[in-house]
Amino acid sequence: MTAKSVDAYITAAPTPAQPMLRQLRQVIKAAAPKAEERISYGMPSYDYHGRLVYFAAFTNHVGLYAVGKARDRYAKELSAHLSGASTARFPIGEPLPVELIRKVVQARVKENEAAAREANGISRRKATRLEEMR
Repeated sequence: MTAKSVDAYITAAPTPAQPMLRQLRQVIKAAAPKAEERISYGMPSYDYHGRLVYFAAFTNHVGLYAVGKARDRYAKELSAHLSGASTARFPIGEPLPVELIRKVVQARVKENEAAAREANGISRRKATRLEEMR
């Protein structure tokens, strides 16, 4: 699938996965309203102060990627869905754990915001040191 937009990606996905993809998209956009939606690595991607999450459709499941530190925070709740270090799989035809996905996305937003603050703090400290050296 080489979609140019998230709408095109969902339309081209297997028919049974499409309702889940639409719902997943809605949950992500509601949990991270400032995130930029795009296609990256051939799948829908959401960026906010860096990569937040991706999702993709497969024959038997829908995958959510970039679980990050949220994996540890929600390990017990995610355990039935985890596959690998940063992948959550949701079987086609089963209800999405909407509240859990919302929490994971919101946790990713906080992680990225904290990383951005840290990066800005380091940059400010470097700039201050350079000024002091002059």
